[in-house]
Amino acid sequence: MKKLNKIGPILLGFMLLVGVWQLATVIGGHDAALFPPPLAVFTALLNTIKDGSIFEHIQISLLRFFSGYLLAVIVAVVLGLFLGRWTKVWAVLDPIVQVLRPVSPIAWSPFIVLWFGIGNMPAIVIIFIAAFFPVLLSTVSAVKKVDDVYLRVAANFEMSQFDLLRKIVFPAAFPMIANGLHMALGSAWIFLVAGEMVGAQSGLGFLIVDARNSLSLDLVMAAIIVIGVLGLLLDKAIRYFESWVAKIWGGQGV
Repeated sequence: MKKLNKIGPILLGFMLLVGVWQLATVIGGHDAALFPPPLAVFTALLNTIKDGSIFEHIQISLLRFFSGYLLAVIVAVVLGLFLGRWTKVWAVLDPIVQVLRPVSPIAWSPFIVLWFGIGNMPAIVIIFIAAFFPVLLSTVSAVKKVDDVYLRVAANFEMSQFDLLRKIVFPAAFPMIANGLHMALGSAWIFLVAGEMVGAQSGLGFLIVDARNSLSLDLVMAAIIVIGVLGLLLDKAIRYFESWVAKIWGGQGV
């Protein structure tokens, strides 16, 4: 019953969206080739499911996404834990990070393609850049806000810096780090598609470009829907991960 209560609003939201979409195609009077109705998009999606091509693109995109995202999370969290403690070093690096952070990862694409060629690496690097800064900044900020009581207790037990970070700082800071993981997830997923449009010959982003070039806008819309649904599932997955970690650490990180 609880699951039904959770799924019900989601299904209602999708039905409302499809209804508004269908209404817009009727009232707008646009050519179906320029603004495909839901049935045409569903048919295009069904065809890609039958021939299996959509699953190949999804598999490749998810592989690129998790490669770039997880690598960015690991590097950013480790750096953030140390830089949050080394305030003098962070004072030097912070202005550099603030200059680089607002630059869109796509702005680096000419250099990325030149350095890494075409294929998986350009998309992975773009995803890494998109995810790295939100996680790094949230981790540094979270470490700075760890309660001094925890640190004094650790000092009394003469814990090493590594044990302090692993057993005290990271669990206490994780709830705030989780916000960065959320922001990084959305940003990385968006730029995955953009990265695949730049230097890839496969994946969901490439599928959109390829379908656009052949004027198959129903397939473009189908790919957009798949991207949105996968983004929703990824968001739910990371929320589940946060809840799992919170249960292990008692909801407060310590």
